[in-house]
Amino acid sequence: MNFRIADTFTDSLSKLTNEEQKAVKTTAFDLQVNPASPGMKFHKLEKAKDKRFWSVRVNSDLRLIVHKTESSLLLCYVGHHDNAYQWAECRKLETHPQTGAAQLVEIRETVKEIISPQYTEVPKPVVPGKLPLFANYSDAELLKYGVPPEWLDDVRKASDDTILELADHLPGEAAEALLCLATGTLAQIIPPAAVGSDPFKHPDAERRFRTMHNLEELERALEYPWEKWIVFLHPAQRQMVEKDYSGPARVSGSAGTGKTIVALHRAVFLARSNPDARALLTTFSDTLANALRLRMRRLISNAPRMGERLECIALNEIGLRLYEANYGRTRIVSAAEIIKIMKESSGEVPGHKFPLSFLITEWKDVVDAWQLNTWEEYRDARRLGRKSRLPEKQRVILWSIFDKVRTKLQTGNLWTYSDIFARLADHFAKSNKLPFDYIVVDEAQDISISQLRFLAALGAGRPNSLFFAGDLGQRIFQQPFSWKALGVDIRGRSRTLRINYRTSHQIRMQADRLLGIELSDVDGNKEERRGIVSVFNGPKPAILVCDSQEKEIEAVAKWLSDRISEGSRPYEIGVFVRSDAQLSRAQAAVEKAKIPYQILDDKVETFSGHASISTMHLAKGLEFRAVCVMACDDEVVPLQERIETAGDDADLEEVYNTERHLLYVACTRARDHLLITSGDSPSEFLDDLRM
Repeated sequence: MNFRIADTFTDSLSKLTNEEQKAVKTTAFDLQVNPASPGMKFHKLEKAKDKRFWSVRVNSDLRLIVHKTESSLLLCYVGHHDNAYQWAECRKLETHPQTGAAQLVEIRETVKEIISPQYTEVPKPVVPGKLPLFANYSDAELLKYGVPPEWLDDVRKASDDTILELADHLPGEAAEALLCLATGTLAQIIPPAAVGSDPFKHPDAERRFRTMHNLEELERALEYPWEKWIVFLHPAQRQMVEKDYSGPARVSGSAGTGKTIVALHRAVFLARSNPDARALLTTFSDTLANALRLRMRRLISNAPRMGERLECIALNEIGLRLYEANYGRTRIVSAAEIIKIMKESSGEVPGHKFPLSFLITEWKDVVDAWQLNTWEEYRDARRLGRKSRLPEKQRVILWSIFDKVRTKLQTGNLWTYSDIFARLADHFAKSNKLPFDYIVVDEAQDISISQLRFLAALGAGRPNSLFFAGDLGQRIFQQPFSWKALGVDIRGRSRTLRINYRTSHQIRMQADRLLGIELSDVDGNKEERRGIVSVFNGPKPAILVCDSQEKEIEAVAKWLSDRISEGSRPYEIGVFVRSDAQLSRAQAAVEKAKIPYQILDDKVETFSGHASISTMHLAKGLEFRAVCVMACDDEVVPLQERIETAGDDADLEEVYNTERHLLYVACTRARDHLLITSGDSPSEFLDDLRM
């Protein structure tokens, strides 16, 4: 008998308490082992339109809803008695007549009204003569997108005001296609299944239903119901995961579109497909690598030995390890030591007027980043990202300072990570023995020049060896630079994900106002933000400007208390601020709401039963049902200290861009609820969010 689970089951499971989930899992395991066991209490649902729906008793109140045939058992939903029965009574499992994919379809007659969208603020005025969004689409065209036949009339009547609410009632592939069409983007049509083929093997069905072949697979699927990506992949994601690439490839997309999920599955796919290969899953920071490693372990929990060939480690750490293996131990100079050496060196050059902040930035972004070792190299450097071309006379003075810095570093046997990666790049460019067959890089928009050179030496000339996932809109640590010039050419092998799984329509649309509709890298590769659609609806984000920090704390505490009273759990709540200086405000608000909390450190481990508080820089890779971004004040976002260090107009523009990206990252950690607050003069970015 085929034993399957639906994504609607994992969704409903994630909303139960920990104790309730344990009881459900026990029943689910018993069902898989022996569904005919006398201990299984099946009850036929007489009011259900689909006569193959049954309920299974978990305890006195909880009920599993299953779809049962002679050859299959499908876990569809779990909930408290009345809620579970109501869910089953308004749905049916059927094969779509056009696509051939299995669908759980909401029965049209049970939906009393979808005309007034639940989350629309004020209905837009009717424009005389304006046709509904899909009035000109024929039945045949709409059916190709997976629209259930009984919903065709409602789809053709949909307007800008009702499309989001309507989409909530449709199967995922139909909702996504219609939202794409409504935003002017061409929707993908997957070829229909062959007559007589298994409707659960259609790509649209595989994103919602998965066959469980053994208890280990079921255990993995139920252990982390919030993280459906472990089991279910969108067809577009699966295509990118399993595709053969002739050279370096990149997947991009806005926050929440599943780039990290693709990276994780890609690394596992390569390791699984090539039993003798060694693969590396990496990213630019230890913090993100820790989060990736945790997710990777969940993904390969049923094949733990794969972990011997698939490493997950931050780029700097792997670079240092490889360097010491080839050249012996070394010491990396700290940021504080660089500042001290720069002060000493600049003090030895009398008469110059360069501020220390400019010297540090020029060293970090130009001299060290590009590994400029001679006056001629510095003189001829293009200085990407800086519009002000320094006169040669000033460059001479600057180089006299930087040359002293280099000498002091060499005398003290101190190295920068750029030094490490430059030497490794030279080493592996000449070597036939490479440490990894495949490398997958997450958050690739923030890797450094020297790191990319190193990666190019390891795999730029081999098929499938380099795979990058990133979003230019989330670049917050690195200056832009040309990948192509460093040997990594992704042209023709770059794809964009357009379906947002993490963030509601309302939160995504508001956060996107912080960024342009199109972002480009130095090589001209474009990331379009048009046509991105979310798969679910939600309440509109709130922006609150208070007269004082005390009132902000009170308002945030009330908002957090409201989320708890609505059913959110502490671990589903995140509170972010720009920097450590504002953490006390976040703590005060969470304490006032009487919610237990944990301040996240570089390990970024959330704790069960605790809300999470952190700076925006640690927000990457996290997801919460409710997020509050506090202290969005003038001189905080963007941070005044960074503005004052800008050396020229281009520097200033880069500061503003990365500060926008930082706020965007924090806002897009929210799934359902988002609150953005100021307790002082509000940040100018709040005006952009309101537009």
